[in-house]
Amino acid sequence: MNVDAAKLLREALKLPPSDRGALACQILDSLDEGVDEGAEAAWDREIAKRVAEIDNGQVKLVPWSEVRRRLIEIRR
Repeated sequence: MNVDAAKLLREALKLPPSDRGALACQILDSLDEGVDEGAEAAWDREIAKRVAEIDNGQVKLVPWSEVRRRLIEIRR
């Protein structure tokens, strides 16, 4: 990471979480050079399936704090 990018990162990290999230999404979107329509449709189907599973009570949601704790344990 060059000096300008490091400075930009430091400034971005000072933003409120919602602004950092929006910025991160925009940066990630900028990395897509093209849209694979088949992949987009597949993701739309997968998302709809997962939402239905949540709505129907087929899956149990895990709070982010628990997921984070588990990931930290795995890394050790």
